[in-house]
Amino acid sequence: MPFSSSDRVSGEDAADLVPPTAPEVQARVPVLEPPGWALAQRSLFDLLDHAWRRFARDFTGPDGRLNYTGSLTSRDGADDFYEVFFNWPQLYLLGGADDLLPASEKHWEGVTRQLTELGMLRDEYERGYDWFHQGESLLLLYFLCMAAPDRWSERALRFAELFVDPAHGNYDPDHRVITRPHNGSDPDRTGLFDGDVYPWLQKEADTYGFPLEWIPEADGGPYPLSADPRLGAQMRDRTGVGDTAVNLAAAGLVLNAWILSGEDRYRDWIVEYVGAWRERTEANGGLVPDNVGPDGVVGSLLEGRWYGGHYGWSWPHGWHSVGHAACVAALAAATVTGDDDHLTMVASSLDFLIERGKVMPHTEADSSLPSKWAAELGPDAHTPTPHLPFRHNDAGWFDYNPATPPVPVALWHHTASASDRARLEALREADGIDWRTVRPFRAKEESGHEKAWFAFLAGDDPGYPERILATAQAQIRHRLRRIDRYRDLDVPEADIHVWQQCNPVATEALVQLTWGGPQVLYQGGLQQARLRYHDAEARRAGLPPDVAALVTSIDPEATTVELVNLSPEAERTVIVQAGAFAEHTIAAVRYTTCQDDSWIGDMYDYGHTEPVVSEAETSCDSSFLTVRLPASTRIRLVLRLRLRTGTPSYRTPFDTPADLSPAAEGETA
Repeated sequence: MPFSSSDRVSGEDAADLVPPTAPEVQARVPVLEPPGWALAQRSLFDLLDHAWRRFARDFTGPDGRLNYTGSLTSRDGADDFYEVFFNWPQLYLLGGADDLLPASEKHWEGVTRQLTELGMLRDEYERGYDWFHQGESLLLLYFLCMAAPDRWSERALRFAELFVDPAHGNYDPDHRVITRPHNGSDPDRTGLFDGDVYPWLQKEADTYGFPLEWIPEADGGPYPLSADPRLGAQMRDRTGVGDTAVNLAAAGLVLNAWILSGEDRYRDWIVEYVGAWRERTEANGGLVPDNVGPDGVVGSLLEGRWYGGHYGWSWPHGWHSVGHAACVAALAAATVTGDDDHLTMVASSLDFLIERGKVMPHTEADSSLPSKWAAELGPDAHTPTPHLPFRHNDAGWFDYNPATPPVPVALWHHTASASDRARLEALREADGIDWRTVRPFRAKEESGHEKAWFAFLAGDDPGYPERILATAQAQIRHRLRRIDRYRDLDVPEADIHVWQQCNPVATEALVQLTWGGPQVLYQGGLQQARLRYHDAEARRAGLPPDVAALVTSIDPEATTVELVNLSPEAERTVIVQAGAFAEHTIAAVRYTTCQDDSWIGDMYDYGHTEPVVSEAETSCDSSFLTVRLPASTRIRLVLRLRLRTGTPSYRTPFDTPADLSPAAEGETA
């Protein structure tokens, strides 16, 4: 259980708290001129601590719920309440304030009560909705499980059982399908909508078109959207039953349960369900299809089409939903089996799109996501750059968008393979836009700067850390002004996204720079990271006060991180963890040291000389490494990692020795 600030122990007692199984090194290189990135990083932590408190004060009630007095008139909306706080426990895990974790838990509890009162939940879980939105809702839960597994495992396992146990009606093991696109805790919530037709607005129809555009308009038309049979019986019968590719994101929920429990049944479900979709992808020429009938046959409700399913290739978002869900599932299958061949389902689909890409300015593209790209591209909207087709219908491929990096970056981060890196390098080589460009925007997914991060890791942009930290500051300060503007708004149902647009917690920069990982895949992924940290003195996750971290390489043979203790008085002890879930092993570490203190000079010298920095090396063979940082010291660690040698878990270095034994760590199943 995490300690509060009052539980912090004195420095002289900290040695007793370091796990005896963790090898130890000590920083000896003095900090004379603190690096700009370290000062900026600690300043960002301070600003974030102020910002989340401001949001909680101005937008939430005493029990943690959001200030909202209206109703919800459709099945949509539950995700928008949870998404507001999705990265708050993530910030705690990075090193945010001690009381941020209980605050995050309070907001989950308060929002869950609120949504239950609004009729959206049953037994604390979504009654029935698509996994594009369910995956977004669950990110908050996943990070809470990561931060406090003992308190959150019961809920997480209960939620996973909704899909693993066929008795709940969501999964058909005979055909290896999730039985309907809208699924969850209420078996009576069938179809895709309540009432006679899908609640499709004219603005949405103009942007995304019709779900079943190949079906001719019925006699007696033209019909208003509120009465069009294509949005009624046809949609209910053809896309309201059976499986859809976006359901693959449910594998993230089951993976979370497996990490918490280690039970084989969760692993087996992932292998079975994701394996079925992998077979369908291979049968479809390497491109993941988007629909499966209740009979387990692709296209059986759509006259043989592999496209056209709910939240699939044709409507509304194409690759933006299909690709992310497939990547969440493939990573889950690779994680529980240790077999990266599961990722071919995603890689082959991505390469299929890349082969059909076109170079054009975004201003000439038919993208259905113009608002997303306006901020990300800025003036480069006029620069020719590769665009991939995100959607497909009877007329062929359409809806061209810039090659988004989250999926190829997630693949490369997991495998560290030459082929996945080569794909990214080829995309960069073909791009008309300099990947070192950092623009001041904050996407809904709280990501979007992966290209610039990749350029930094490639050694091409040493100034990236300070620029991305400055960008994060700008976005937080911008959102604080949004809070000032909208805090007294009686939020109407149509504007509930205002909370997300005002959420001032920005974690992307800290995830990249300190953990050496990309921001989590937003449609329900679990965190990827080369490294994480624990504060040995406070016995909690995250960097200790005054300590900054910068990962400059994530190659397994040379995962490099610099740790800096900016405190002029206090010693800090950091426990470095290999992997988001302690799944990697640190085989050995090479580190900087300074054995000679003659740089201080004699009693009457007016200055100092440059410290002589040398290197030492030690073996490790553990998922954890203890690093002691005396006041005003720094150390660069070059870690040789063995990837995925242990079973992922939420264990910490403060668990009992038995929990950290080789038998407990085990081999990947």
